[in-house]
Amino acid sequence: MFSTFGSLIFIVAIIIILLSILKGLSEWSHNNKQPILSVSAKVATKRTETRHHYHQDNHHQHSTSYYATFEVESGDRIEFSLSGREYGQLAEGDDGKLIFQGTRFHRFERS
Repeated sequence: MFSTFGSLIFIVAIIIILLSILKGLSEWSHNNKQPILSVSAKVATKRTETRHHYHQDNHHQHSTSYYATFEVESGDRIEFSLSGREYGQLAEGDDGKLIFQGTRFHRFERS
């Protein structure tokens, strides 16, 4: 019974990994098919998400993800994942041109 349960967990883990890879490839492909847009926008909000990873050898690691939400002229808001450097160069309330492709952030040119 335990070997069947262990095999089932292994198969489910492999399926989850494969689905994650397929989702990433699908999003990448979708973004590549989208036009690169340049729109007037304002930095509405910024946020970070810190994750703590603990390992068996009592070693832990932290990773931080950076996000910014831009408000375009129509009032719609779009959130993008950014690098730490891009995140650090933005301030809430900045006005400028947002350049993006699908869900992929390219840059923000402050005016």
